[in-house]
Amino acid sequence: MRFGLSLALGLTATAGAVQLPLHFPASYGSPSPSFGSSFPSGAPSFPAPEQSLAALSTQEYTTLTHDNFRGYSVRIRQTEGWCDPGVRSWTGYLDVDGGAKHLFFYFFESRHKPAEDPLLMWINGGPGCSSALGLFMELGPCRVNDIGNDTVPHAEGWNERANVFFLDQPVGVGFSYADYGEVVETTEDAAKNVAAFIWIFTETFREFNGREFHMAGESYGGRYLPVFASEIVDQNKQAVAHGLQEINLKGVMIGNGITDFFTMLLSYYDMACTGASVPPILDISQCVRMKKAIPRCTQMVQASCVDMFDEMACNSAALFCGAELEEPFFTSGMNPYDISKVCDGPIGETLCYPVTKKIGSYLNMNSTRKLLGVDDKVKTFSSCSTEVGMGFNRRSDMYAPGPYYISGLLERGISILIYVGTYDWICNWVGNMRWVEALEWQGQESYNAVPISQWFVDGEPAGITKGWKGLTYATVEGAGHMVPYDKPVQALAMVNRWLEKRSL
Repeated sequence: MRFGLSLALGLTATAGAVQLPLHFPASYGSPSPSFGSSFPSGAPSFPAPEQSLAALSTQEYTTLTHDNFRGYSVRIRQTEGWCDPGVRSWTGYLDVDGGAKHLFFYFFESRHKPAEDPLLMWINGGPGCSSALGLFMELGPCRVNDIGNDTVPHAEGWNERANVFFLDQPVGVGFSYADYGEVVETTEDAAKNVAAFIWIFTETFREFNGREFHMAGESYGGRYLPVFASEIVDQNKQAVAHGLQEINLKGVMIGNGITDFFTMLLSYYDMACTGASVPPILDISQCVRMKKAIPRCTQMVQASCVDMFDEMACNSAALFCGAELEEPFFTSGMNPYDISKVCDGPIGETLCYPVTKKIGSYLNMNSTRKLLGVDDKVKTFSSCSTEVGMGFNRRSDMYAPGPYYISGLLERGISILIYVGTYDWICNWVGNMRWVEALEWQGQESYNAVPISQWFVDGEPAGITKGWKGLTYATVEGAGHMVPYDKPVQALAMVNRWLEKRSL
């Protein structure tokens, strides 16, 4: 079996993840600690006055703090003359746990109406992969050039009608770092840091206070984002009680996500052995073996991982399912993120996409690090951190019930878009469609009764979609794991329609 393959772009390889013992977090199933407990009595105050983004220095960091988030601060500086010169940008760090952990971020203004357009935060997956991949490879206002020593403007950047954050999280990812080796190994713990960042930013830069806010990401973002969004929703109740402005969270967009791990696991047969997206990849004999393993895999997982968690039995189930349903694909040589292609380069070095090495080269240039204000304690940029991924695996983070969070968000009026490139194998459209249809919420029956229809961009079919009330599912035809990379025009049309609250 393989270990350490990154889904990058998304998720740490399921084939590798299931080899580790399964340990649910100690807090699993119990309420997460509330930021509200840190709200002081009386009116909130700010150690620093209200700030203006336009007035921030380009030479040094401005530090922002918030009395309601003691132990947290944000360092931010304005950047000039890079990426897209026509777009104002900022970089900085969220310092957490009394300044022991530091999360790096990029922020770009909207190309349209920055004073009015919503905020959108993008987070890549892994766990352990930098959102610089999303920025420089997929949906940012620029992409790395062919040489890997500069950037070029990207016309289909998602900041066309949104002010966009790219956050490297958890600590240890991208340019994020810890002073003394501290780690974050569960999504629930990571959520506290993300929520604090949004609060400090919007309370300090009052032009964004109450502005529409959307969260987006891909792959392991399917685990991250429902929890991050839920943390913000829960904290909003605490905020109102203390006279603060709510975070105006409107929607969550998950691209090729791993929200329900075991449903996705069972879909690997469909993607490799049927014509779900491309002609069958594996031999008939191998597919027969996979098909025969599905009932046993389902039974083992349901009994030992879902109905009642038994560590040893669940570990055995995961090992069996991984060996029978995942490993056969990796012998094919095909790209797990785009099954219409063979893997380009050693997957451990390029993630099947050589552009990832060019991104690393650009971000490791001294001139780039100086421009962005990267702390000297960060020695080398890496697209994905094996150490972070292994930490989350040790805590069995991906096996938590992601759909439960989605249901809770829908019931509270948060809109959800699940979009999937049809050529992805690792977080494919079949598995995502199945968990969405099985999702228990008040609109389940009505959603499932809606017929599937095509959606179009510039008069051409872009995929299929269906939706009801706040829940929308869509495919992007011909795209792989990274939809904005493969289909930038269609991806931008999709996100703009979503932000404008139009149907696809």
